[in-house]
Amino acid sequence: MTDPAPDGPRLLVVEDDRPLGALLLRMFAAQGYEAQLAEDGQRGLHLALTREYDVLVIDRGLPAIEGLDLLGRLRRSGVTTPALILTALGTLADRVSGLDGGADDYLVKPFEVEELMARIRVLARRRKPAPAVTIGRAGFDLITRAVTLADGSCVTLSGRESDLLRLLAQDPARVFTRDEIVTRVFPESSTDSLVDTYVHYLRRKLGADAVRTVRGVGYRLGAL
Repeated sequence: MTDPAPDGPRLLVVEDDRPLGALLLRMFAAQGYEAQLAEDGQRGLHLALTREYDVLVIDRGLPAIEGLDLLGRLRRSGVTTPALILTALGTLADRVSGLDGGADDYLVKPFEVEELMARIRVLARRRKPAPAVTIGRAGFDLITRAVTLADGSCVTLSGRESDLLRLLAQDPARVFTRDEIVTRVFPESSTDSLVDTYVHYLRRKLGADAVRTVRGVGYRLGAL
């Protein structure tokens, strides 16, 4: 499955049942959604942390990272994308724990297609991501990954460069530790070596002051 296209509502489906996952992708495509499938919790965590989606559809009984654990990690990392838990666990206690765990909606398998689609439409309407943000005197287009600097020049970032800048720009005064940056931008990495590499890339493209080093702590947004 290719990456979601930027021009339609985008869904991330985290489901380890391959036939059901393939069925969901076909159903969503027929309704005009761009959907991507992750077959375990670790892959779902990586995609949800590094890419933009309009709705997350998450099973509970996932390999690697259980569904509610996955959702909890996303919420603690600041991911607010509306999430639907789609699972066979349907007792009252299951539904309550799912909603208390960060889900916006909870649907039990087996489900009616019309009901699933109606719930997805409701959640998709809640997600209205801004196409661009302003960082000081610079503009950052979240779709094209282009940064328009104060002098009018335009720089296009790679996916990971864009993810790192977006993280720092979420709270310009905050110092992000290396561990936080690894968790949010490089969740598949077991070391923080990539952090320094991509900070260097951003400085090379946007200027030496684009990212500031706070010794012994981490990095914060600088001046673009």
